[in-house]
Amino acid sequence: MDLIPVPSVVELRGDGPRLPLGPEPLLDAAPGTEGVARWLRRELGAATGWSLPAAGPGARADVRLRLDPELGGRLGPEGYGITVGEDEDGDGDGDGDADGGGGRVDLVGGSAAGLFWAAQTLRQLLGPHAYRKAPLPGRTWSLPRGRIEDRPRFGWRGMMLDVARHFTPKDGVLRWIDLLAAHKLNVLHLHLTDDQGWRVEIERYPRLTVAGAWRARSKWGHGSSDRWNDTPHGGFYTQDDIREIVAYAAERHVRVVPEIDVPGHSQAAIAAYPELGNTDVVDTSALGVWEDWGINPNVLAPTEAVLRFYEGVFEELLELFPAEVSPFVHIGGDECPKEQWKASPTAQARIAELGLRDEDELQSWFIRHFDRWLAARGRRLIGWDEILEGGLADGAAVSSWRGYAGGIAAAEAGHDVVMCPEQQVYLDHRQDGGPDEPMPIGYVRSLEDVYRFEPVPPKLSEAAARHVLGAQANVWTEVMENQNRVDYQVFPRLAAFAEVVWSRLPEPERRDYAGFEARMAAGHYARLDALGVDYRPPGGPLPWQRRPGVPGRPIEGAPPNV
Repeated sequence: MDLIPVPSVVELRGDGPRLPLGPEPLLDAAPGTEGVARWLRRELGAATGWSLPAAGPGARADVRLRLDPELGGRLGPEGYGITVGEDEDGDGDGDGDADGGGGRVDLVGGSAAGLFWAAQTLRQLLGPHAYRKAPLPGRTWSLPRGRIEDRPRFGWRGMMLDVARHFTPKDGVLRWIDLLAAHKLNVLHLHLTDDQGWRVEIERYPRLTVAGAWRARSKWGHGSSDRWNDTPHGGFYTQDDIREIVAYAAERHVRVVPEIDVPGHSQAAIAAYPELGNTDVVDTSALGVWEDWGINPNVLAPTEAVLRFYEGVFEELLELFPAEVSPFVHIGGDECPKEQWKASPTAQARIAELGLRDEDELQSWFIRHFDRWLAARGRRLIGWDEILEGGLADGAAVSSWRGYAGGIAAAEAGHDVVMCPEQQVYLDHRQDGGPDEPMPIGYVRSLEDVYRFEPVPPKLSEAAARHVLGAQANVWTEVMENQNRVDYQVFPRLAAFAEVVWSRLPEPERRDYAGFEARMAAGHYARLDALGVDYRPPGGPLPWQRRPGVPGRPIEGAPPNV
């Protein structure tokens, strides 16, 4: 079967009699399964025309939904089972009625999340047309008989979407949640702030979005390009938009991790409130929202006033992202140049006052403050691996992006880690070395390269390996100006990544990439077509997907394994 990600156990009789469904299947949803029932009626109902009415007393249901704590104990809360074609005719062959027309579909989850992943697999089994928004005339529906049992390898299976460099409107974020769920990915990390834009409404600081959400123009291509897009760019999510995004994700068992980047990558905030910057070094009142890409020297001042300001930001953020659906809060912590702090009398006085050795320890003090602040409110801080510099904050988790090394060091020290090394799973990196790749960035990371990504480095000790929560693919949008560009960079590689973090695959060199590629061709590209995803075709970019003459920053050779 062309299932992606591949399940743990698949025993389906693809060449035998199939179980027909329709024209109006009855649904039996046990207590605790109401959310999955709503999703089936809405999503499968749109594609098939079914209303999936509840099976009344004495009626035989065609589709049954159940939660099973025993299965959850064996497979974990996200584990599930599917059985198609119960043996109701008593002949022991499992194919229902003698004419092959009997039986039903049973979906069982270790929790509501596991049941939801079962429903996603059911949708794949129904074929690509089950992903359409309206039924096709004359379409009939059936399923192969047999059973599936499945569970994920990792609890953190994520994608980071940068909405700061190029803004993704709310409906686009909801679309991404559906695309993640369709691939059994369960974390959406939203990079909400950066030098180029602030994307979330904070009511006590309205200028963060009045001024900080908009820039006059954007660099066109890589930062070294001399070309500009002179169309003003911006946008932000209202607080009700965020509440809707979080609720929509929770219904699909996707956690949303918000990121507010500190103390670097903060020029948009400083442009809105100049007192946040190092005013004793630069005229921060002259700064606007940054129009370029790269690492910016304008960072937050290490003052009590700045801490109080960002505590106010996080107070509103925690209300928007409840702990039960967003236990982690990402604070960035990456690429914070120290030149302004070295030149700032205020920063140097703070270093002396706190008895710190240098500016690296000053950044660590900044991060530790918010680690304690968030922990006191029942949240966990996570940051990019630069938070290791100057000493890792107690209880902090690490997004290991510069390679494996930061994650290895953190895990061996007993800290939880999400592996997202740029050399492996940065999806802004180009997919091929050919001349037609649009705005080519970084190393070539092909579909096969992503499929052979291994989140747990072999050098990790067994105890440290247990601190690897999982992995995520990161999508930085400097050279992705709209939804189609993001689609092109992300797919089909996100499907390969989803199988890596969900399925229990052999070591990278023994993985059956040819089999994965065949499953993509047999059904998954058609699913993406039905979903309207503008993915990169196997043969290379289509004419409208190219950006001829727009410079990128390709890096030749194989990426280092660091």
